[in-house]
Amino acid sequence: MLKKSIDRLKLEAAESGKGTLKRSLGAINLVAIGVGVIIGAGLFSLTGIAAANNSGPAVILSFVVAAVGCAFSALCYAEFASMVPVSGSAYTYAYATLGELFAWIIGWDLILEYSVGAATVGISWSQYLVKFLEKFDIYLPPQLVMSPFEKATLADGTIVNGWFNLPSTLIIVLITAIIIRGTKGSAIFNVIVVTLKVGVVLVFISLGWQYIDVANYHPFIPENTGVFGEFGWSGVLRGAGVVFFVFIGFDIVATMAQETKNPQRNMPIGILGSLIVCTVLFILFGYVMTGLANYTEFKNSAAPVAVAIAHTPYKWLAVAVIMAILIGYTSVILVDLLGQSRVFFSMSKDGLLPKIFSDLHPKFNTPFKSNIVLCIFICLFAGLVPISIVGEMTSIGTLLAFVMVCLGIIILRKQQPDIERPFKTPFVPLVPILGILTCVLMMVSLPFDTWLRLIVWLAIGFVIYFFYGKKNSKLRREQEEK
Repeated sequence: MLKKSIDRLKLEAAESGKGTLKRSLGAINLVAIGVGVIIGAGLFSLTGIAAANNSGPAVILSFVVAAVGCAFSALCYAEFASMVPVSGSAYTYAYATLGELFAWIIGWDLILEYSVGAATVGISWSQYLVKFLEKFDIYLPPQLVMSPFEKATLADGTIVNGWFNLPSTLIIVLITAIIIRGTKGSAIFNVIVVTLKVGVVLVFISLGWQYIDVANYHPFIPENTGVFGEFGWSGVLRGAGVVFFVFIGFDIVATMAQETKNPQRNMPIGILGSLIVCTVLFILFGYVMTGLANYTEFKNSAAPVAVAIAHTPYKWLAVAVIMAILIGYTSVILVDLLGQSRVFFSMSKDGLLPKIFSDLHPKFNTPFKSNIVLCIFICLFAGLVPISIVGEMTSIGTLLAFVMVCLGIIILRKQQPDIERPFKTPFVPLVPILGILTCVLMMVSLPFDTWLRLIVWLAIGFVIYFFYGKKNSKLRREQEEK
């Protein structure tokens, strides 16, 4: 099977000058990027859902279990990122351990996740912007916040069709422009956005803490109803499965390896640091939320945080939470687009995709053509397709990548045990095996349509690989010339 050698990857990582990405990111930038994509709107919704349906106040234990499950994969990512600090993340790691075909599968899969994710988040951002502006009696024309396939009923009973979701496309264009101007500028913007977003979470925790009613913590683990996953210890585990997806995002940090200063040191800090920061925030958030309101109050609530805030005198916090969700979605779009273009960049450099995706801007040293193509593609989805068709951003592709990375650590430890590893995953093969089992369990729990989407997308990918990628693979050509 055609594989890239670790030595070759290290040479690629050491490249500098024209045609290479500029190293401008430090450890703090990487932690901020990880936190930026991990803390999204899911924190404000999934926490209440897990508490109401599965674990009650013990949702904080569900966060701990989910964090431990993520940590298995994060430790494997950290070893690869420090050893092979190049763009592409799981795609690159699969190329070195499982071969070109598996690398293509992972790369093509991540393209879907990041693209659909960015479009879906853009549409959700538009919906929350409408709600935010309505708080101040500002109303946008419904025709400009919906796709042509959606309808809205006005106050006078008139039914109107949507034309184009303008806010969702504008936010994607704005974020793309920021990304094109350079990774350092994107990182600074992301730090500001993450600071504001984390600030709202900390305000909720600090202000809500003094209104906690300890009676809401009893029973801490509600008695099981007789159905697996409905409270009891099985509910804590099922709740962990629900909130697990709140944590996903630290893997995108690995796509920034080739733009990181001293990646051998800073990549593990960025990956593990963002996971640790978010775990602490999530536990505190869950503790305050279930202390303000009884977990039963979150049942069937679309805005569980608003239910908790109603138990405090700070009604303005509800507006702040919507603002935090808007900010959160903005940073998720930013990191999705960053990660997406870097996977494209790596696949294009390897010849598996056309050269346009690895052409760098003469001034900013960013893959601007790739960014522009992606922007147009994602804007069409965000502006013209309803969120129900675009689909919720699912994590099956990311989980598949996690499995490949954990498997890659086991394979590489056996095949090349003496290679230099600035950061080593502890307790191999136990940690990677636990990572694989955790991710496979999460994948099995996903609905059938998610699997169907993945299968259809991979089928399209196989056609492109065998008719273009395989023929133009630089590594394959080099092998044939020998």
